[in-house]
Amino acid sequence: MRILPAQSGCGIVFRRTDLDGFEIEAVSRNVARVSYATSLMKKGVLISTTEHLLSAFIGMGIDNAIVELDTLELPILDGSALPFVQMIQKAGIRKQRRSRTYLKIRREMELREGNKFIGVYPGESYSVSYSINFPHPLIGKETFKVELSNGSYLRHIAPARTFGSRQDEQAMRNMGLIRGASKENCIVLTRDGLENGPLRFADEFVRHKILDLVGDLALLGKQILGNIVADRAGHAMHTALVSRILRDKSLWEEVTVDDEQLERTARATSHAAAGSAL
Repeated sequence: MRILPAQSGCGIVFRRTDLDGFEIEAVSRNVARVSYATSLMKKGVLISTTEHLLSAFIGMGIDNAIVELDTLELPILDGSALPFVQMIQKAGIRKQRRSRTYLKIRREMELREGNKFIGVYPGESYSVSYSINFPHPLIGKETFKVELSNGSYLRHIAPARTFGSRQDEQAMRNMGLIRGASKENCIVLTRDGLENGPLRFADEFVRHKILDLVGDLALLGKQILGNIVADRAGHAMHTALVSRILRDKSLWEEVTVDDEQLERTARATSHAAAGSAL
């Protein structure tokens, strides 16, 4: 995989170098299938497991890039977004002349499916609150909230790794999934512990769910200004939310916000949340 700079207004585009440079834009209309990962497809050409890199782009404020691949699946690396973030930091980021346009949420919208929930609400910055509940002694119920407009992504979300259960391994492999899974690229859970500890965060599991959500919402094609609340949602509900937002233009408006103003707003929001928690 190689990441190349792109012109202003290009967005994020995947390019299959093994298929004469065929390009697939990272937008909602190209979502192909969603189960344990999010895949894109255009004219029968597939790009699989896009969410970790797209999440890193949002976390780093990258709006335009060409991602070259010589196969259908992005590398999993260590199972988090951190290696992608470090690659971007090493290459450097160039600020382009055109101001960034955001999708500013104007009114709330919620989706429910059994005990799963996801909602989007108006806000002056981009924040995510996620809850999970897994019947495992190391997980149980976890909730984490993060403000994404003030650099918190790099510290609190990017290092969080994907995870899976040893009990479910064979069934998933029989479905053609997780063929490259190993202790080097995911947290492996046993019935009552870990095969490859220690955790990077005590609540690394819910933080990784936020990482996935941020990557899936990148398929809006623009960064958002709004608050996302999710409970046991998963990739399918993440991408369903993207579709619903784009389909109903009364939910949002396009706005241009100065980066410094946005950072000040994000810091103020974070401090207010900390104060109310106290």
